[in-house]
Amino acid sequence: MRPKWDFSSAPVQCIYWRTISLYGNKSDMRILRHCENIPADLTGATVVIGNFDGVHRGHQAVIGRAAEIARAASTPLIAMTFEPHPRRYFQPDGDPFRLTPFRTKVNQINALGVDAMLVVRFNRKFSRFSGEAFVDQVLLGGLQAKHVIVGYDFTFGRDRGGDTNLLATRAKTDGFVFESVDPVASADDVIYSSTAIRNHLTAGKPGHAAALLGRPFEIAGRVAHGDAIGRTIGFRTANVLLADYLKPAFGIYAVRVGIEADNDIAWHGAVANLGTRPTVGGTKPLLEPHIFDFNEDIYGQRIRVAFIEYIRPEVHFDSMEEMTRQMENDCEVARRILKTRAAGAA
Repeated sequence: MRPKWDFSSAPVQCIYWRTISLYGNKSDMRILRHCENIPADLTGATVVIGNFDGVHRGHQAVIGRAAEIARAASTPLIAMTFEPHPRRYFQPDGDPFRLTPFRTKVNQINALGVDAMLVVRFNRKFSRFSGEAFVDQVLLGGLQAKHVIVGYDFTFGRDRGGDTNLLATRAKTDGFVFESVDPVASADDVIYSSTAIRNHLTAGKPGHAAALLGRPFEIAGRVAHGDAIGRTIGFRTANVLLADYLKPAFGIYAVRVGIEADNDIAWHGAVANLGTRPTVGGTKPLLEPHIFDFNEDIYGQRIRVAFIEYIRPEVHFDSMEEMTRQMENDCEVARRILKTRAAGAA
């Protein structure tokens, strides 16, 4: 007999939230912010669980397997994830590490054909939930899950007391179907993982990171007003703060910039400086793409910056003239790089 949801002590509650639209793409995926009063058409779902930071090829394989099971069983597909990321909860003062902040993660998971995304608030109460209580109150009592799918290394509950063995055991006694998905590796036997992607990015290897992600790494944000130095030397830039994103290696990159236009994304070639701008006395990390052949006012708009290739490290120049000459060269190099890449970005 499945346990009832204990509303009085539940660390999360589930309600139907709303359909959202991100970056101009109409979303068919519903967002559940809590775990009470799940819409009737979403109960008895196939549930795939994970942090899914990066939504990389390994995550795509896990969600893809869950989608196959959901289609075969004619059940809805729910992707359960956690916000804030547990790592941020336990290390609130740690360095930024996120590959896909919430908006980006929703965008990527929606693209995989998921019916609903359950965003469980990771807080003090939830962190103290045992693995057994998570199964009882969330998977069975809240979602009434028929199928549960996770990656091979998934752990959950207080002190990581829950794992694939616990889920397999509970599946046998509680009447749901459980499957863990084996690790997926590249042709050269590199397992797709968020850690490997972070290592590539901090080493200045965005192409290697893209191979594991299945798309270029992106930083998205609103264009902020800067000090307008670039405009005075003929290199107008769109300034974007890094927020909680992982910081890739500082330096100059060939990038593509996506700007919303007519309910779509228009992609433009660009060169970008990522760093503190030591030549002009900067101290705060900033992403500054200079979009080629573009002169529109996009202050306040959200843009996506896709990292294609690393060109050189950030350096201090002795004069603005020296910096300008180097920037002209960087633009030429970035244009050549982008010509060798397929147009567009994920």
